[in-house]
Amino acid sequence: MTRRSIGIAVAQMGPVHLADSRATVVKRLLEMMREAKARQADMVVFPELALTTFFPRYWMEENEARDKFFETEMPNPTVQPLFDEARKLGIGFYLGYAELTPEGQAFNTAVLVDKSANIVGKYRKIHLPGHTDHLPDAPFQHLEKKFFSVGDRGFGVWDSMDVRLGMCICNDRRWPETYRSMALQGAELVVLGYNTPSKNIHWNEPTHLRTSSHLLSVQGNAYMNGMWVAAAAKCGSEDGFHMIGSSVIVAPTGEIVARTLGEEDEVIFTKADLDLGTEFRKHVFNFEKHRSPEHYHLITERKGAGEPLPQPLVG
Repeated sequence: MTRRSIGIAVAQMGPVHLADSRATVVKRLLEMMREAKARQADMVVFPELALTTFFPRYWMEENEARDKFFETEMPNPTVQPLFDEARKLGIGFYLGYAELTPEGQAFNTAVLVDKSANIVGKYRKIHLPGHTDHLPDAPFQHLEKKFFSVGDRGFGVWDSMDVRLGMCICNDRRWPETYRSMALQGAELVVLGYNTPSKNIHWNEPTHLRTSSHLLSVQGNAYMNGMWVAAAAKCGSEDGFHMIGSSVIVAPTGEIVARTLGEEDEVIFTKADLDLGTEFRKHVFNFEKHRSPEHYHLITERKGAGEPLPQPLVG
């Protein structure tokens, strides 16, 4: 019997500097899209905020950020060549960008585009890291809470390109609720982009832990939900501010099947065996058979840690 599969490519991006135009960035994305198709990919995953530098590191007023870095429509004339090429090649893609809605709401957003260049899904980032106030003594700012609203669409799952697929963005990947919410909707593959600084501005976290915790997050959650995870970084030194790379494709076994080697534009690929995930969801993490949600109520009732629940006496 022929096993179900999908060709997944991850297109890591090297630095995007403040002086780089969107048109220049789109040319880079087009080159990697063509490479992904040449490697028989059905879809390619681009990073978070792929069209601009990671602007939340800079202190500025919201209106200035919106004028410089946000997209008011998708696609727009600058990004349209990416959609046109996807239609021509017959390849789908995930693209992260800063979205400004007609109502004036700002989100850290990603879209899922099918092989006919139709937007079939949109996700808005829920787990926003960072702060809203100015930290003049920090090496840089992390102002996602200032520039973006918390996503308002939940963790959606879409049937597209013959796979049940979910999306998330950057810090979402560190939260187990992200993956479980999509796994409970039958997700077979989760795709995401990220921009992760090498330094933690809040405490002296060793740089190597930034990479190891990233890998732990995607590997552990891929395994615990019996799904494939494909994660694309924008990385390297943007105008002197360094971000980690290590873009990966992870199997439902928790194993890394492809990983980038450097911190520049780089495409990795695998032919993902979707039936492998089915086997894990049937035999190891069979939710219907083994989950006990009646014992998990604290997960939704409490936002922060609190007192232990009363327990019966031993005996």
